[in-house]
Amino acid sequence: MDIFSMKKLGIFAGGVLFGTAGIKILSSKDAKKVYTNCTAAVLRAKDCVMKTATTVQENAEDILAEAKQINEERAAQEAACVQEEEKAVEA
Repeated sequence: MDIFSMKKLGIFAGGVLFGTAGIKILSSKDAKKVYTNCTAAVLRAKDCVMKTATTVQENAEDILAEAKQINEERAAQEAACVQEEEKAVEA
């Protein structure tokens, strides 16, 4: 065997060892606690984002309703102006 194949074999053995140790670490009780706490934090963040999104949506609906009301009032005023102009032309 030459040095190149020994190097490959050493890298492979190191990878297997590192992978096995990694699996042990990732499946430990401490790691599960970390996963649980991270998941809980993500769920809290999701709730916060959903509350904010709901508030923004409600505000957008209010803005839309007010904008429609403003446009209706403006249209009524314009219609009244047109009627006054027509009466002035007739007279």
